[in-house]
Amino acid sequence: MNNYFAELNDVNVNGHTEKKGKLTYLSWAWAWSELKKKYPDSFYTIYENADGWFYHTDGRTAWVKTGVTVADKLADMEIEHIEYLPVMDYQNKSIPLERITSYDVNTAVQRSLTKACARHGLGLYIYAGEDLPEAEADQVDLEAERMKKSMAAIEAVDREKYRTGKPYDTVICESCGKEIQPTRNSKGVIQSVQDQVDFAQKAFGKSLCLACAQDAWTGKKKESGNKNESEAEG
Repeated sequence: MNNYFAELNDVNVNGHTEKKGKLTYLSWAWAWSELKKKYPDSFYTIYENADGWFYHTDGRTAWVKTGVTVADKLADMEIEHIEYLPVMDYQNKSIPLERITSYDVNTAVQRSLTKACARHGLGLYIYAGEDLPEAEADQVDLEAERMKKSMAAIEAVDREKYRTGKPYDTVICESCGKEIQPTRNSKGVIQSVQDQVDFAQKAFGKSLCLACAQDAWTGKKKESGNKNESEAEG
C-alpha cells in the first residue's frame, strides 16, 4: 500500500485558504473535493448525539464530532480519523448553549471535517503553523542554497572590482573551456580570477579554474604516488 498520508501532506493548499484574525482556514469544499479526486471511495461521518442532533453538549457549551475515512477499495484500505471541535463564534470562542444556532453548528461541522482531512495529511502543515508542505519546503531550502552560492559569487566579483578598481578580465579555463569566475575555496576564502590564474600558471603552466586546478592537483598527486611505487619495485 502506498503512503497515502505523505501524498496528501505534499499537496500545496495555500491558494485555497483564507485568513480570519490570526488563524488560517482551509476551504472545506476544496479539501473534500481534493480528497475525493485522489481517493474517490472516501467518505465522512457526522456523529449525532442520543437525540439525533449534530452537536453534543455538557449543558453549557457544545461541540461536534466528525470523522473522515480515506478509502481505496482496490488497495483494501479504510482509515478513519475523528475530529472534535467546539461550536465557536467569529472570535473562536465557545458559544453558550442557549445562543447556538443551526448556522453555528453547520459551520463547526465543516471546520471539523476540514481538520479531520488534515489528520490524513491534507493541509496539516497549516495547523502546524508552517507556510509550505514538506516537499516544497525542501525545494525552497535548495533554492535558498543556490541563491546563497550566487550571492557569494556576486560578492567575489565586487571584491575583485574593489581590489583592482575595475571589473575582472574574462579568462577562459584551458581545461573545461568555461569562463573563470571569482569563487570560494573549501575553506570559504574568496579566490579572485587572478588568484586562480596565478596559482594554476605556477603549478601547471596554464590558466585553470579552481575546480579544474583541484582535479589537476589530485591527478598530479596520484601520478607522483604511482611513480614512487614503480621506483620502489625497481
